[in-house]
Parts: sequence; C-alpha cells; structure tokens
Amino acid sequence: MPALQQDLDGQDDIPVHVDLHAEFEESGVKDVLAELDRELIGLAPVKKRIRETAALLLVERARKRMGLAHETPTLHMSFTGNPGTGKTTVALRMADLLHHLGYIRKGHLVSVTRDDLVGQYIGHTAPKTKEILKKAMGGVLFIDEAYYLYRQENERDYGQEAIEILLQVMENQRDDLVVILAGYADRMDRFFASNPGFRSRIAHHIDFPDYTDQELLQIAGKMLEEQNYRLGAEAEAAMADYVSARRTQPHFANARSIRNALDRARLRQANRLFENARGPLDAETLSTISAEDIRASRVFAIAVRNEEEQAP
Repeated sequence: MPALQQDLDGQDDIPVHVDLHAEFEESGVKDVLAELDRELIGLAPVKKRIRETAALLLVERARKRMGLAHETPTLHMSFTGNPGTGKTTVALRMADLLHHLGYIRKGHLVSVTRDDLVGQYIGHTAPKTKEILKKAMGGVLFIDEAYYLYRQENERDYGQEAIEILLQVMENQRDDLVVILAGYADRMDRFFASNPGFRSRIAHHIDFPDYTDQELLQIAGKMLEEQNYRLGAEAEAAMADYVSARRTQPHFANARSIRNALDRARLRQANRLFENARGPLDAETLSTISAEDIRASRVFAIAVRNEEEQAP
C-alpha cells in the first residue's frame, strides 16, 4: 500500500508515493499492449506511440490521485495511413487501454463513416449524429475516412451540421467520449485545414506506415494459420512474387489486399481439389495452398502486361 497523507481538510487520504510499474501491471495495460503485439505484425512506430500514450496516461492518473491534476487530458486522436494498416484494430485496443486506466466507462468502440452521421435531407443529420454519439458515450467513436464529412464543393451538404455537433460534444463531453478520426494522411491534412476546430481538439496524431513485403508475407502466414491452412514450399515463393507485384498496382490496401488474395487462393484450391481429386483426401491436402493457386491470380498477368508496355 502506498504511503498516505491527510489533505488540508483532513477528510481524504491521498498517496504520497506511487509505483508506476505496479500500476502498469495491476491496471491491465500490460495485457492490452501484449495483445496488440500479438494481433499486429510490424507497425513499430505505432506501437511505440501507443506505449508512450499509455505511460502518459498512467502518470496523469497518478497525478490526479495525488491532487496534482484535476482536468481530464484531451484524448481525441487522429490515425492517418493507407487502408489495411491496422487503424481499426489499434482503435479497438486503445478503447481497451483507456477503459483499463479509467478514462472511459465502458471501453467499447463504435465505428462509423459519413453515411452513419450525415442525413440526406433537412432535419435528418442532427438525430442521426446524436444517436451515434449516444451509442458511443462511455467509449470510443472511430470515424473512418473522416474527411468525407466535409464537402466544400457542395454548399447544401449536411456534413457541416454533423461536424458542428461533433465539435461541441468533443469539447463539452471529453471526459465521457474519445473520438478517433482516421483516413489518408494528405486528405486528413486538408480536412484539418478546412476545419481548424478539429485540429485544436486532437491531442494525438499517429501515422500508420505501409507494411514491408516481408511483413505482408508474415501477415499472410498468420492469416492462413488462423484458418488451419498453410502455403506449400513453392507457394511461399509465389506469394512473395504476388506481394511484390500487387504493391505496384492500383487500390493496394496492405493487409486487406493480402486477405482478399488468400480468400481467392482458397477458392481456387477448393475448385482444383474438387475437379482433380480421385479418392479420399487427407488433412494436409485439404489445408495446403499450392503455387498454382497463387499464380492463377490476374495480378501476375497485369504485371506482365505493364512490363511489356514499359519496355522500349
């Protein structure tokens, strides 16, 4: 137990010392960070920022208990990066972390886009936005592609009404709701420039880097393992070639693209087995993705065509 002292009125006991490492263990934050490491491959700078934020909040909580801080720190955040870089997963773990530290009551995450907040006619936006905010209270509201809330080119767009409601709640009820805005970095910069009220309320800006080719291969292996599949020896090389080719093509979405590729490879594997198999199949056969299941992807044909077009 920490040493205690009486406050000036002699009414409440407050600690004289605090053991931050003990608080780290007892609060459950250590488990949340460990879960984040298990869930997400790579993202070292993001994980570093989350650990730093956890340390800051542990200290702020200790300071409050010792009578050194009285205002809830601003916890609203901005997550920027390309699709499939783990922003939603990190938001989920952030909700857990804030709940364990006592900064939010429930620890749940409500994930929305513009369509969930903005109405299509006069009088429709306010009730939609307020209903979402009601669901999110006590937790985290995650707004993906937040820049679509603001459409400068359309004077009659109702997104501005949703923005005004959000800004008011982010300021007046920041002790009961954390808002995380997410999207492409360049578009978020323009969004903040057009809506300075948001920038002034965002305390933490975290940039999510693209995964490296090696990290994407590790992600592929993890995804297959979770579904009791594996890549055959030649399929591993095919998957490496796939990642390299897919990255150069439009609409690449990091881990999301890898998941889609594996779903299609499993589809090809199932059709191959159904059409060619004769007699009973063992578990290894049913669980192995072959090189031909990967290389049948049109990604390779597109890569070859692009090379031919660029050839002198």
